[in-house]
Amino acid sequence: MKDDIASSAMPENQPDVPTRRQLLRMAAVGAASLVAGKVSMAEGVVAAPADQSILDVAIIGAGLAGLTAARDLKRAGCESFVVLEARNRVGGRTYNHDLGNGVVSEAGGQWIGPGQTAIADLARELEVDTFPTFYAGKTTVLAGDVRVAQDFHGGIGTDDAIGAKLGELARGVPSDAPWEAKDAAELDKLTYGDWLLKQGLKYEDGYFMGLAAKLTTGGAPAQLGLLFYLSMINSASNSLDQLESTKGGAQETRFVGGSQILSIKMAKGLGDKVRLASPVRKIAGWNRDVVEVHTDQGVVRARRVIVAMNPALCNQVVYDPPLPDGRTQLQRRWPANAPMRKTVHVYERPFWRDDGLNGQIFQVGGPVSMAYDNSPPDLSVGIISAFVSPASLPSDAKAAEQMLSAIYAKAFGGKALHPKQFHDQDWGKVDPWTLQCIHPLPPRFLTTWGKFLHPSIGKLIWSGTETADIWAGAMDGAVRSGHRAALQALAALAHQGEVA
Repeated sequence: MKDDIASSAMPENQPDVPTRRQLLRMAAVGAASLVAGKVSMAEGVVAAPADQSILDVAIIGAGLAGLTAARDLKRAGCESFVVLEARNRVGGRTYNHDLGNGVVSEAGGQWIGPGQTAIADLARELEVDTFPTFYAGKTTVLAGDVRVAQDFHGGIGTDDAIGAKLGELARGVPSDAPWEAKDAAELDKLTYGDWLLKQGLKYEDGYFMGLAAKLTTGGAPAQLGLLFYLSMINSASNSLDQLESTKGGAQETRFVGGSQILSIKMAKGLGDKVRLASPVRKIAGWNRDVVEVHTDQGVVRARRVIVAMNPALCNQVVYDPPLPDGRTQLQRRWPANAPMRKTVHVYERPFWRDDGLNGQIFQVGGPVSMAYDNSPPDLSVGIISAFVSPASLPSDAKAAEQMLSAIYAKAFGGKALHPKQFHDQDWGKVDPWTLQCIHPLPPRFLTTWGKFLHPSIGKLIWSGTETADIWAGAMDGAVRSGHRAALQALAALAHQGEVA
């Protein structure tokens, strides 16, 4: 739905004000017809509201979802909106470490792959290029003093037969409403770990399948609901490889300039519509015609509010009146205990490639869940990034750097002991507006609370990657949820004759 709201490029001679208003009304009515099914033209053609201090839409969150929604509103002709962001930057759970000389390394979400068309289309529109993730060569597995180098050929080192069984189960679990699956109640009783234990896997196969799921969801198999994980596989064309692999999978492609560049470019196009350092503390009157959004920078009044935040973050906002119990419980119980920590080692060049190594490291029983080659396409420097266990690595930056360098030296040799730069991003501590990067939903969560995730409440429209119909949890899901939220807002405004 990336361009459903957008019309063709405007001519150089802009239409006069009445004509532009007519275009806006037509866009809103068109959006309403897509979302609501039927809206008469008369409902869209209304007089301008008397109180211009009341905005049509307030958007909470300047990540990929919120900025996509704002961009769609603007492209539809709606100028009566604002984007409120708690942080002093845009991008949400995408963030680039600036390494100098135009080189960045991503501290949050960074990859896309086949089927993730919404974010790929957005990148093309914003003229952001992509390049393939490097995986050629051997992966290093460390277990104590044992070192093994093996070529996984861009895969995840898992059992194909078990992957096929997961794919077949996933066919019956719709990603947009997994709680409606035929066997949802039975599947949601199990953890992914429970299911794996019943498959008679070899230790190494079970290890890599469990690790892949943990890197994708933030939760170990023993914490991860089977129904939830199947819904993610369903998004990936019912293919475990498409979800978890690099070659042909969701880790196949990177953005030139890092993933945060998408949000930076969108925000630049929106100008002063984006307000930073404006955390929302309270939403009052969500059940009335005009909603009051209380921020640290003042009160914003709007007819519709798009809440583009992780459900756990939504729970930090005070609602007056309180939200219905189902939605309240969903937000209170949404996992907020899966912090992700990513580190960056910068070297003069990617020297490990000289030895036929691809930069990937899996460490059994150590702080490194996975390290990987994150070098820029011009190879001006060599970068090893890593997902690390927050509790297994010192919080002191220098100590963390030295511990990881010693591990990398076991994999790559002594050159790894001398990085030029080190960066550390612990998403559980970096600010109060993230809590975590990804969300492992436990058993029985979706069948109990899932039905409260999507429906609007009063004038509130829920957005963010967690609400996406496909690729929920991924950057692509965030973009899709932003498109949908903009359509919902325009449809609702047109239906009530509120768009000016």
